[in-house]
Amino acid sequence: MPKKVFIFWAKCKQNFENIKKIPCKNHKHCVKYIVNELADCINFQAIVHQMTDAVDRTIGVIDETGTIISCSELGRIGEVLSPEVNVVFQSTEPLTVGGFAYKAFGSHMHPEYAVFVEGDDALAQNYTAIMAVSLSGIKQYYDEKYDRGNFIKNIILDNILPGDIYLKARELRFNNDVSRVVILIRITEHVDISVFDVIQNLFPDKNKDFVINLNETDIALIKEVKPNVDTKDLEKLARSISDSLGAEFYSHVLVGIGTTVEGIKDLARSFREAQVALEVGKVFDTEKTIVSYDNLGIARLIYQLPTTLCEMFLKEVFKRGSIDSLDQETLFTIQKFFENNLNVSETSRKLFVHRNTLVYRLEKIKKLTGLDLREFDDAIVFKVALMVKKYLDSNPVKY
Repeated sequence: MPKKVFIFWAKCKQNFENIKKIPCKNHKHCVKYIVNELADCINFQAIVHQMTDAVDRTIGVIDETGTIISCSELGRIGEVLSPEVNVVFQSTEPLTVGGFAYKAFGSHMHPEYAVFVEGDDALAQNYTAIMAVSLSGIKQYYDEKYDRGNFIKNIILDNILPGDIYLKARELRFNNDVSRVVILIRITEHVDISVFDVIQNLFPDKNKDFVINLNETDIALIKEVKPNVDTKDLEKLARSISDSLGAEFYSHVLVGIGTTVEGIKDLARSFREAQVALEVGKVFDTEKTIVSYDNLGIARLIYQLPTTLCEMFLKEVFKRGSIDSLDQETLFTIQKFFENNLNVSETSRKLFVHRNTLVYRLEKIKKLTGLDLREFDDAIVFKVALMVKKYLDSNPVKY
């Protein structure tokens, strides 16, 4: 082992042993956190060590507390810099503080680290920019290989073999004995802020909750919940997310909620259910912004039917004439009649028409379709037929 690397590792080990002596109620969590931090330090130090001769200046990395975690001068590792360096984490551009150039890197909204190079000249700032790019790449590679969030993403997208799930979960010490649910958040309009970062800040506990950025519009929240959690409680949680994004950032979102599952293997099913909830809601519940898979009812059955079967059903129901022959006024009358539980008197009052006028319209519908909506069985058939027609016209995505 090279002498510099040996000294660095000895320094890390000494710091680790010292930190372990600090009293803490959640000792295991602290040790796990320290191990992760040391892994980042070792990765960063390898790059710093390689760049030292090329740069020929003192270079290194600090974390968000201002502690030097990697440095070309090994004796400075563990040194805490003055609080004035904290300003570098508030800017995306290189800054000069106390004779050193700094450049923050990490997540876009909340950088966790910053590189520093001795000097206050333009060359020092250029060095920091180059190092930040290099170290960001190292961090991204490490996160993709060992990050639990990436593991969860592969599970819900079916990018991992079932037999490998438990092996990887054991390797990452992932808790498999808790209940989780997938909540899918879809951004319906472009906003200037990063919705992903906002949601991640709403659920900061990365050991229990995982926020996955799927694409430009979809974000998945894998939430640890209590066993047998009520659907209404999940809808309240979804409402709080929607309200936070809408009130503070003027971002309109749709939220689909899958069913609660035990174990990580079934998270893919919960994710598909959340996707189905959004698609079915887009067809049958256009006014709702939060749709739960558990509350889809008969709409879920229609969504799962092949289109050819749906078309056959419509032809069988409307033998006398097509459903398209009904005008908008007639369809509106039918909708109100269903909303008022097939009550003629109540429907006529809500429509502000005479009772006989409504009866005439219902007779007209019976003549066109052969279905008497005042009869419960005929009303059920007609209601399902309307939903099937709406489903065929919308042509939703199948999951």
